[in-house]
Amino acid sequence: MTKQHSYWTYIMASISRVIYVGVTNELERRVWEHKQETAKGFTKRYNCTKLVWFEEFREIRDAIACEKRIKGLLRARKIALIEEKNPYWRDLSESWYQGAKPKNDRDSSLRSE
Repeated sequence: MTKQHSYWTYIMASISRVIYVGVTNELERRVWEHKQETAKGFTKRYNCTKLVWFEEFREIRDAIACEKRIKGLLRARKIALIEEKNPYWRDLSESWYQGAKPKNDRDSSLRSE
């Protein structure tokens, strides 16, 4: 039996609505890394710590294609994409951690910032 994998394209945002688009094979862990600002880069510099949109895929190539498509959109279209499902830009991961670190300690980023 083959183990089925999941991959996610996701959007992180700052309070001032700076947007970061990424892809990962472990969404909970990657969002934690952004929230803890463990990696130097764009999300740390601009404090993008709120998960405002995500979509799950079974194939990595589909997740990467989605990431590239979103990155190619004008900002107004990215905002519309977020607001279709999350009109108030709430942090969709708000209840995930409740003060606890995710279980897996390995790096889940599939792409560098």
